[in-house]
Amino acid sequence: MTPTDSSSHHEHAPFQPIAAILAIIFPGAGHAYLGETRRAILIACGVLGLFFGGVLIGGIDVVDKKEDFVWFVGEALVGPIAFGTDYYHQHHLKVRVQVRNQLRSANPYEIRDPKTAYPIVVRNPETGAPVDFVDPRTNQVRTSTDADRPPNSKSVGRVNELGTLFAAIAGMLNLICIIDAAYRHNIRAPRREGAF
Repeated sequence: MTPTDSSSHHEHAPFQPIAAILAIIFPGAGHAYLGETRRAILIACGVLGLFFGGVLIGGIDVVDKKEDFVWFVGEALVGPIAFGTDYYHQHHLKVRVQVRNQLRSANPYEIRDPKTAYPIVVRNPETGAPVDFVDPRTNQVRTSTDADRPPNSKSVGRVNELGTLFAAIAGMLNLICIIDAAYRHNIRAPRREGAF
């Protein structure tokens, strides 16, 4: 085998910065930019399917930058979708603790005040019996009903673990796709119309 043999000669793929940025912004967008539409669709379906599958399995609480930061690092690799999901979870579903002004998931006997985000106790924590409270929407005192529930409930046990794992694996899979889009070696011309 000679040094000029084509099997021993490897060309490095050129760096594609625009494709890498697009792949970070949305799964599969980098490959779509490079003209690989089919691959882009498969990547988007796979990564987003895993991510939203994890959210459906474990609830929105699986994407939580405050309580599960290590897992969120993996989930963040999905892109702005993960940050948007976490923002919605932190600012629209969690309640604010009055002592340290931190956010936490609401307990089963609490609801969230939509204006202040502070928890409002609507059931006796020990017995679960309805109690009188000031409704934040009407500012009138009323007794709680079965409709007064927390905005979300934290999933427990294996359900939460599986949902978190699905979402984190989606991020890691997208990292591979980002690297693939950034250093794509064989950039093919777009296929003829009608071919998939």
